[in-house]
Amino acid sequence: MPVTQITLLRGYEQETQQRLVDHVSKAVRSVIPAPEAGTTTFIQEVVAYRRDGRFFDQGNVALSSATEVVKSFLVAMQARDLAQAQTHLHANFQMVFPGGQTFHRLEELVAWAITRYQRVEKTFTHFDESWQGDRTVVYCAGNLNGVWPNGTAFDNIRFIDRFEVVAGQLARQDVWNDLGEHSPASPQASRSTQFS
Repeated sequence: MPVTQITLLRGYEQETQQRLVDHVSKAVRSVIPAPEAGTTTFIQEVVAYRRDGRFFDQGNVALSSATEVVKSFLVAMQARDLAQAQTHLHANFQMVFPGGQTFHRLEELVAWAITRYQRVEKTFTHFDESWQGDRTVVYCAGNLNGVWPNGTAFDNIRFIDRFEVVAGQLARQDVWNDLGEHSPASPQASRSTQFS
């Protein structure tokens, strides 16, 4: 069974250490077919060390949880608090929505969305993370509910958002959902209404 030791300088918060142990344990289990109960990961703290002629005695500041960054952004967008949502965005942020619609500014997205719905809310079912060097990919999945432009309500429409988080900020968002298939203007929606 795998045993992994992480050596850190003292000073990291307990929550940071727990996240690190959890992520490393998952990485080990993605390569070695070990059961959860047989996977041990622990942290050993050191007082100081010397590297490249420099002396170190304090750990660095940890990055925010990528999933929490995504959740905070989505909650701010749902509340239409664009100023708060903007604080989570990297300078080169890019959003790609259904139909290949690409935006770089939140105001562009809001203007485009007016033609698709009056209001939309997301119910999250799960978040998944993967790690790619200095970039964390977060998938968020769940259901959409809201109001179409004609005033009728919709609910339980599937969506998946994929985010790339770099240094605690969102660099990219890709969105997939079934809104187009359920829209009152959709031929599929018309057929399902006729036969329901």
